[in-house]
Amino acid sequence: MIPGSASLALRSLALAVALASGCGANPAPRGAPAAPRGQGAPSFDIVVTAGLLVDGTGAPARAGELGILGGRITAVAAPGGLAASPRTRTLDAHGMVVAPGFIDMLGQSELTLLVDPRAASKITQGITTEITGEGNSAAPQSDALIKADHDAWAALALTPDWRTFREYFARLEKQGIGLNFASYVGATQVRRMVLGDEDVQPTPAQLDAMKTLVRDAMRDGAVGVSTSLLYPPAPYAKTEELIALASEAAKLGGIYATHMRDEADKEMAAVDEAVRIGREAHIPVEIWHIKAAGRKNWGKMKDVLARIEDARRGGLDISADTYAYPAWGNSLVAILPPSAQAGGSEKLLSRLADPKERVRIKQEILTPTSDWDNEWRSVPTPESWLVISVTNEALRPLQGKTLAQIAAQWHVDALDAALDVIAKDRAMTFVAVFAMSEDDVALALKQPWVSIGVDSPGVSPEGILGKDLSHPRGYGAFTHVLRKYVREEHLLTLEDAVRKFTSLPARKMGLRERGVLEAGTWADVVIFDPQTVRDVTTFENPNRFSEGMRFVLVNGVPVVDEGKMTGARPGKVLRGPGYRAH
Repeated sequence: MIPGSASLALRSLALAVALASGCGANPAPRGAPAAPRGQGAPSFDIVVTAGLLVDGTGAPARAGELGILGGRITAVAAPGGLAASPRTRTLDAHGMVVAPGFIDMLGQSELTLLVDPRAASKITQGITTEITGEGNSAAPQSDALIKADHDAWAALALTPDWRTFREYFARLEKQGIGLNFASYVGATQVRRMVLGDEDVQPTPAQLDAMKTLVRDAMRDGAVGVSTSLLYPPAPYAKTEELIALASEAAKLGGIYATHMRDEADKEMAAVDEAVRIGREAHIPVEIWHIKAAGRKNWGKMKDVLARIEDARRGGLDISADTYAYPAWGNSLVAILPPSAQAGGSEKLLSRLADPKERVRIKQEILTPTSDWDNEWRSVPTPESWLVISVTNEALRPLQGKTLAQIAAQWHVDALDAALDVIAKDRAMTFVAVFAMSEDDVALALKQPWVSIGVDSPGVSPEGILGKDLSHPRGYGAFTHVLRKYVREEHLLTLEDAVRKFTSLPARKMGLRERGVLEAGTWADVVIFDPQTVRDVTTFENPNRFSEGMRFVLVNGVPVVDEGKMTGARPGKVLRGPGYRAH
């Protein structure tokens, strides 16, 4: 295996090229029949030459070249193997790594793609496929839900004109998108369609209606069912409800993906719940953004991983992903107990405006309970909470400030400052929370079954999507791994990092024609300089594109060309195995 060191990788490339040239080698492309030189040789749209092929399987890197025709890789050859083949364009990858396009296991771009279809922050870090739909999903929709979520739609200047996944996917395909895209149907979305935002349990008839919505979404192309069990109304769902919904997805080949019920003090119980759902629903499980949250839980990652390993040894297809930063990002309302959020945002805001209710909410936040993941108690230091985005224009000056700084500015304590921000921003504030151990992050990343999920939407510093700051993962999760954990710290080899980015998630999601450099697969290809590829985004200055991606091809079409975005929209909607055309 070639180490993560870029210099060693490039020396291996030079040696391989020299050996091939010295022997006069001209073998047939791997996975394709030999073709004679000259007349009758295969033609290509693009030939990638002189690259270091890191094929996504974890196999040692090797010198070689690719032939691309009609959006697919049609030839993988040793150096010079395609020299005589006619082509429309040659991409010189000398000194570059050539790898499959990266797969984001938790993307969050379902709405921002409708604002800016390029997914600029994604493609510039090498992402060519995004999987999304965390608890809430773009569909199904109803008039009542659209009205309840008015603030979110207004913030993006969007008018939802779809109700089903079939209609939503059709809208994406009509406008075009810059990367490939797939979505889960969210259990929260389904629950809200039938039960609204109240803390209630479904009747048998209501549960049947929820199961029907999952089944319909799967037939429309969803890849599975997901939960985000921290955010109301999701916590109101009991495990049996989730098993019922996951079972419907399982019948149509789906996956169960979860933001677990707890990622802090009660994480082991949350893992056990995910395992139980997987086993009883007979469905593969993906744990999103695995972490051990809060300083008192630092070091517990090894126990979490051991519990998952036990389930894997027991035959359950369970895996996880990480964005590999020591700070997570989520809505500030995550500090509030479910009782404060019951009934939706309008009732929440009404409670915060009631002095007696506000006192009750503060007491519940500050008092340990057994039934919810109390983020405020897990991370009591206000310096750890950084405001990333707001929707109330009057609050824009708060972006980039900690809750401690805001509290000092407003002459209140930090918890009151947080509640005031929630109220003034109509529960739309997003924060970064610095409360994970670097050692835990690295330990999770090292696991062979852990892939990468950005957990941020595709955005750009320009236009409406550039108004907010971003968690740095949004612009650089994949390049962050390449810079920090491959090139600088050597935690991963180059080949293993690329495997985590490509074939590992492709196999999990059943994307049989993506994730590897093989003849016959779709030409999702990245070409980057292993010595310079890096994330340049920071928490202080986050809205900055990654550097070092020379070319990014989606289905054979450059969306990044000579380091610059082309604006092309060659992405495809990737529908799940339960899809029915009619």
